[in-house]
Amino acid sequence: MIVGRSADFNLRKLNDSHRNAFAVMQSDAEVMADLGGPFDRAASDEKFDRYCEAWNDLGISRWAVVDANEQFLGYCGMMFRTDPQHPLGSHHEIGWRFCRRAWGRGLATRSAEQALTHAWTVINSKIIWSYTAADNLRSQAVMNRLGLKRAEDRDFTARYPKGDWSGLVWVAARP
Repeated sequence: MIVGRSADFNLRKLNDSHRNAFAVMQSDAEVMADLGGPFDRAASDEKFDRYCEAWNDLGISRWAVVDANEQFLGYCGMMFRTDPQHPLGSHHEIGWRFCRRAWGRGLATRSAEQALTHAWTVINSKIIWSYTAADNLRSQAVMNRLGLKRAEDRDFTARYPKGDWSGLVWVAARP
Protein backbone atom coordinates (compact mmCIF):
# COMPACT_ATOMS: atom_id res chain seq x y z
CA MET A 1 0.00 0.00 0.00
CA ILE A 2 1.30 3.45 -0.95
CA VAL A 3 -0.31 6.54 0.53
CA GLY A 4 2.08 9.11 -0.86
CA ARG A 5 4.48 9.52 -3.74
CA SER A 6 6.93 12.16 -4.73
CA ALA A 7 9.83 12.34 -7.14
CA ASP A 8 12.25 11.09 -4.49
CA PHE A 9 10.25 9.00 -2.00
CA ASN A 10 7.22 6.79 -1.42
CA LEU A 11 5.33 6.08 1.78
CA ARG A 12 4.76 2.36 2.23
CA LYS A 13 3.13 0.29 4.93
CA LEU A 14 5.89 -1.03 7.20
CA ASN A 15 6.65 -4.72 6.64
CA ASP A 16 9.40 -7.18 7.45
CA SER A 17 11.47 -6.08 4.44
CA HIS A 18 12.09 -2.83 6.37
CA ARG A 19 13.02 -4.44 9.72
CA ASN A 20 16.81 -4.64 9.28
CA ALA A 21 17.20 -1.11 7.91
CA PHE A 22 14.94 0.16 10.70
CA ALA A 23 17.25 -1.52 13.25
CA VAL A 24 20.36 -0.03 11.63
CA MET A 25 18.77 3.44 11.82
CA GLN A 26 17.80 2.89 15.47
CA SER A 27 21.39 1.83 16.29
CA ASP A 28 22.86 5.14 15.05
CA ALA A 29 23.81 7.26 18.08
CA GLU A 30 23.35 10.54 16.21
CA VAL A 31 19.92 9.58 14.85
CA MET A 32 18.79 8.45 18.31
CA ALA A 33 20.42 11.24 20.36
CA ASP A 34 17.07 12.82 21.25
CA LEU A 35 15.88 9.56 22.84
CA GLY A 36 18.98 8.97 24.94
CA GLY A 37 21.07 7.07 22.43
CA PRO A 38 20.94 4.04 20.19
CA PHE A 39 18.52 1.14 20.61
CA ASP A 40 19.81 -2.42 20.69
CA ARG A 41 18.26 -4.92 18.27
CA ALA A 42 15.72 -6.23 20.79
CA ALA A 43 14.43 -2.72 21.59
CA SER A 44 14.32 -1.86 17.89
CA ASP A 45 12.40 -5.03 17.05
CA GLU A 46 9.94 -4.32 19.86
CA LYS A 47 9.27 -0.84 18.49
CA PHE A 48 9.02 -2.13 14.91
CA ASP A 49 6.56 -4.84 15.98
CA ARG A 50 4.47 -2.24 17.86
CA TYR A 51 4.25 -0.15 14.68
CA CYS A 52 3.25 -3.18 12.57
CA GLU A 53 0.65 -4.27 15.15
CA ALA A 54 -0.86 -0.77 15.06
CA TRP A 55 -1.48 -1.23 11.33
CA ASN A 56 -3.27 -4.51 11.99
CA ASP A 57 -5.23 -3.31 15.03
CA LEU A 58 -5.99 0.33 14.18
CA GLY A 59 -5.35 0.78 10.46
CA ILE A 60 -2.93 3.62 11.17
CA SER A 61 0.75 3.71 12.11
CA ARG A 62 4.14 4.85 10.89
CA TRP A 63 4.86 4.60 7.17
CA ALA A 64 8.18 3.40 5.83
CA VAL A 65 9.69 6.19 3.72
CA VAL A 66 11.57 4.59 0.83
CA ASP A 67 13.39 5.94 -2.20
CA ALA A 68 12.66 5.09 -5.84
CA ASN A 69 14.78 1.93 -5.45
CA GLU A 70 12.77 0.85 -2.37
CA GLN A 71 15.68 1.63 -0.04
CA PHE A 72 14.53 2.50 3.48
CA LEU A 73 15.12 6.17 4.34
CA GLY A 74 13.19 6.34 7.62
CA TYR A 75 9.65 6.44 8.90
CA CYS A 76 6.88 8.96 9.33
CA GLY A 77 3.27 8.83 10.37
CA MET A 78 0.68 8.52 13.06
CA MET A 79 0.46 6.50 16.25
CA PHE A 80 -2.44 6.24 18.63
CA ARG A 81 -1.05 6.42 22.16
CA THR A 82 -3.32 4.71 24.66
CA ASP A 83 -1.14 4.79 27.78
CA PRO A 84 -3.33 6.34 30.51
CA GLN A 85 -0.13 7.33 32.33
CA HIS A 86 1.10 9.44 29.40
CA PRO A 87 1.06 13.15 30.29
CA LEU A 88 -1.14 13.86 27.24
CA GLY A 89 -3.48 10.95 28.00
CA SER A 90 -4.73 8.91 25.04
CA HIS A 91 -3.90 10.78 21.85
CA HIS A 92 -2.84 10.63 18.22
CA GLU A 93 0.78 11.60 17.64
CA ILE A 94 2.62 12.29 14.39
CA GLY A 95 6.32 11.55 14.36
CA TRP A 96 9.24 10.78 12.09
CA ARG A 97 12.80 9.53 12.16
CA PHE A 98 15.25 9.31 9.27
CA CYS A 99 18.60 7.72 8.54
CA ARG A 100 21.40 10.29 8.57
CA ARG A 101 21.96 9.88 4.82
CA ALA A 102 18.39 11.19 4.30
CA TRP A 103 18.80 14.32 6.43
CA GLY A 104 18.67 17.79 4.90
CA ARG A 105 16.53 16.86 1.89
CA GLY A 106 13.12 17.96 3.16
CA LEU A 107 11.90 14.37 3.46
CA ALA A 108 10.61 14.74 7.01
CA THR A 109 8.46 17.74 6.13
CA ARG A 110 7.15 16.39 2.84
CA SER A 111 6.41 12.89 4.16
CA ALA A 112 4.80 14.34 7.31
CA GLU A 113 2.55 16.55 5.17
CA GLN A 114 1.33 13.47 3.30
CA ALA A 115 0.97 11.39 6.47
CA LEU A 116 -0.95 14.18 8.22
CA THR A 117 -3.30 14.61 5.26
CA HIS A 118 -3.91 10.86 5.21
CA ALA A 119 -4.47 10.74 8.97
CA TRP A 120 -7.29 13.28 8.83
CA THR A 121 -9.14 10.93 6.46
CA VAL A 122 -8.96 7.91 8.79
CA ILE A 123 -9.14 9.24 12.36
CA ASN A 124 -11.88 11.14 14.14
CA SER A 125 -9.64 13.14 16.44
CA LYS A 126 -9.93 16.92 16.38
CA ILE A 127 -6.22 17.29 17.13
CA ILE A 128 -2.94 15.51 16.53
CA TRP A 129 0.01 16.04 18.84
CA SER A 130 3.71 16.06 18.07
CA TYR A 131 6.56 16.36 20.53
CA THR A 132 10.32 16.40 20.60
CA ALA A 133 13.27 17.08 22.86
CA ALA A 134 14.24 20.71 23.42
CA ASP A 135 17.57 20.20 21.65
CA ASN A 136 16.04 18.54 18.56
CA LEU A 137 15.95 21.68 16.45
CA ARG A 138 15.51 19.71 13.21
CA SER A 139 12.17 18.26 14.33
CA GLN A 140 11.06 21.60 15.74
CA ALA A 141 11.73 23.16 12.32
CA VAL A 142 9.63 20.43 10.67
CA MET A 143 6.78 21.11 13.10
CA ASN A 144 6.92 24.79 12.25
CA ARG A 145 6.96 24.10 8.49
CA LEU A 146 3.93 21.81 8.93
CA GLY A 147 2.05 24.69 10.56
CA LEU A 148 1.74 22.94 13.92
CA LYS A 149 1.18 25.33 16.82
CA ARG A 150 3.36 25.30 19.91
CA ALA A 151 1.47 24.14 23.03
CA GLU A 152 3.86 25.16 25.81
CA ASP A 153 1.26 24.46 28.49
CA ARG A 154 1.35 20.76 27.46
CA ASP A 155 5.15 20.26 27.65
CA PHE A 156 5.95 17.22 29.78
CA THR A 157 8.56 14.95 31.27
CA ALA A 158 8.01 11.20 31.04
CA ARG A 159 9.92 8.11 32.04
CA TYR A 160 11.19 6.10 29.07
CA PRO A 161 13.41 3.01 28.96
CA LYS A 162 16.56 5.15 28.74
CA GLY A 163 15.47 7.50 31.54
CA ASP A 164 13.44 10.65 31.97
CA TRP A 165 12.69 12.51 28.76
CA SER A 166 11.35 16.07 28.49
CA GLY A 167 9.20 16.92 25.50
CA LEU A 168 8.16 20.17 23.88
CA VAL A 169 4.66 19.83 22.45
CA TRP A 170 3.02 21.03 19.22
CA VAL A 171 -0.53 20.49 18.02
CA ALA A 172 -2.25 20.20 14.64
CA ALA A 173 -5.96 20.99 14.51
CA ARG A 174 -8.27 19.27 12.06
CA PRO A 175 -8.51 21.43 8.93
